[in-house]
Amino acid sequence: MSETRFGALAELPVETTSEPRYALRIRRDGASESTWEVWQLPSPATPHVKAPRRIGGLYGRNLALVEHRLAGHDLAGILPGEARRFELEETEALRLGLLFRLLAPMRNRSNMKACVAGVETMSREEAAYWLGMAMHRKYPRRVLMALRVLLIDPKNS
Repeated sequence: MSETRFGALAELPVETTSEPRYALRIRRDGASESTWEVWQLPSPATPHVKAPRRIGGLYGRNLALVEHRLAGHDLAGILPGEARRFELEETEALRLGLLFRLLAPMRNRSNMKACVAGVETMSREEAAYWLGMAMHRKYPRRVLMALRVLLIDPKNS
């Protein structure tokens, strides 16, 4: 990936903590459209990450379904065509990254709501397990489909 894709993510202040670093990038594409992406940033805790790495992203109608749940970030000052970056805690980054990967291809709103509720109730370790499986397996779509099957109650479909 080129430097221009993630802009100034690498320019966020570097801390010398022993924790991985994550950032949420919110880009407003139009008056009501926005794109949310979770990025993993280089840090001493992750020496294998040399440049910012995209974990997941969501936009459009799928983001609109869950955007009100992610309201902890100030969107009021973001103008159309502008992007803003926020530091994320590891637990929040894991859940958001997994949620974005899980919801991106989905179309059924009731199934999406079930997946959101399931990811929100996951422990940090469980979210890290599923996100790691989705990022590092040869066929990540199979992993995400398996998680969807586990989270969606067939009685409600």
